[in-house]
Amino acid sequence: MREVILGKTRKFLRDEQGQDLIEYTMLLAFVCLASAVLFIGAGRSVSGIWTATNSRLAAANASAS
Repeated sequence: MREVILGKTRKFLRDEQGQDLIEYTMLLAFVCLASAVLFIGAGRSVSGIWTATNSRLAAANASAS
């Protein structure tokens, strides 16, 4: 019985069939995290540009009136 368990354990440890799936999943998770960080940073920049543009347009509208 012990030899059967040891044989199955060795076979399990040598099996690399699911390794690629795990590596691709980790790569996909990294790409998603990097994209999220970039989108958050870009969103803040766009928000700042939009706020500055809006305030300048409001000042131009007030001076034109």
